[in-house]
Amino acid sequence: MTLFVTNTLTGEREPFEPGDPDSVLLYYCGLTVSDYAHLGHARGWVHTDVMHRWLEHLGYDVHHVENFTDVNEKIAARVGEDDLGRSEADVARTFIAQVIRDMRDLNLKRADVYPRVSEHVPDIIDLIETLVEKGYAYESNGSVYFDVTTFEDYGKLSNQKVEEMEAQGESDERGEKRHPGDFALWKADGVSERSIEEHRDSDTEYSVSHPSGETWESPWGEGRPGWHIECSAMSMKHLGETIDIHVGGQDLVFPHHENEVAQSEAATGHQFARYWLHVRLLETDGEKMSSSLGNYSTVRGAISEIGANAVRMFLLSTSYANRQTFSDETVSEAEERWDRLSDGFDRAVDSLDGPDARTTVEDDELRGAVDETREEFTDAMNDDFNTRRALAALLDLVTAVNRHADDHEEYDYGGLKSAVETFEELGGDVLGFSLGGETGGDVRLAEDLVELVLELRESERDAGNYERADALRDDLQELGVDVQDSDSGPSFKLP
Repeated sequence: MTLFVTNTLTGEREPFEPGDPDSVLLYYCGLTVSDYAHLGHARGWVHTDVMHRWLEHLGYDVHHVENFTDVNEKIAARVGEDDLGRSEADVARTFIAQVIRDMRDLNLKRADVYPRVSEHVPDIIDLIETLVEKGYAYESNGSVYFDVTTFEDYGKLSNQKVEEMEAQGESDERGEKRHPGDFALWKADGVSERSIEEHRDSDTEYSVSHPSGETWESPWGEGRPGWHIECSAMSMKHLGETIDIHVGGQDLVFPHHENEVAQSEAATGHQFARYWLHVRLLETDGEKMSSSLGNYSTVRGAISEIGANAVRMFLLSTSYANRQTFSDETVSEAEERWDRLSDGFDRAVDSLDGPDARTTVEDDELRGAVDETREEFTDAMNDDFNTRRALAALLDLVTAVNRHADDHEEYDYGGLKSAVETFEELGGDVLGFSLGGETGGDVRLAEDLVELVLELRESERDAGNYERADALRDDLQELGVDVQDSDSGPSFKLP
């Protein structure tokens, strides 16, 4: 059966046909690491993860790239805040470390590479030089802008018209641009004080007053990459000039992804991405979940509270192509669904591995339910990765397993074995649940408790109670926690 996807580029539901029939080139437009990741970010991660898993299930060799934007005025604005770091690179590194922990806790498959903007500045400069040489970009006061009027197909992804476009970029750029819709590929100098102040919290104290961010030398002078050019450069570096699937949040269609299309195709003369899949927004009280609005729940907080599996269940309960609402009610519903799936799997395993499972017993109803689940699950996932329908199919199998266990004194070994394998293959390998054991939440709780003990130990040391501080360290080591002291403070490793 053919996989169909909804392509933002055409607005149509299309059969998926990669450039290479045996492999898929997948790029996910990753996080700007200026804060801790929230569930809106995790929605994109988890759905992309399931796309990756399903494509592999279909037999494709998936080459998956996901970037970190570690050069951004929002990151520079947090320099000197709390313990985040005293440079843009330090702040980015702090948040990247937490994002990676969140990804692992959510049981995401690893991408082939996680490129960072700061690592690819030479590639970005090369791409900008190509655009200038071909007449698609121009230098102005040390900055470089893409001329949207030179690219005939500008607006084809977002259905924008150049003559109706509003100005892009910051207000101080407008006098440097030929057309209001032109966008920056390279920005002269560092981050302006105005941008820093715009993104700083007036109630927060900062140990660095006027950070300007990282800068690099270029043919146009010292400066920084523009936002849009980065993904084109990193995608081409690791996946080539044309990719099969580009995934990102719906809010990035314009201007970010539209500009990616223009600059990439202008530079190469080839189609940039065959299929654009956009994850619809996660909303709270009718508004997009956003760090800037403060209406968010962090990934680490959600995992600590309800566990990684329940978080995945919540995020997959609505397909990527539909808007999702975050509320106490929708989260509670997801917890109930996860408990039902987990309990159903455990009951299937217990019945299969118990003394009452017999090779001579055959239950046509149970075996038929397994076949129906596989068929419905496959239909759902091939229908634009419809995880909502796929989950419903697995929960129908839970009902069939419970009915079989309730109605029989002796169990169908073969039917139960097929049911367990179906749960493991479709629920585990494809949807990414950790069946038979929770991950993430327990680990996070243990880490939080160790950190609390270490904070107490530091307080005792500051007060001169060295014997008490040493005793707390000894207690942790007896539990298998390896504590290491350094000039920057204590660190630890769990057993």
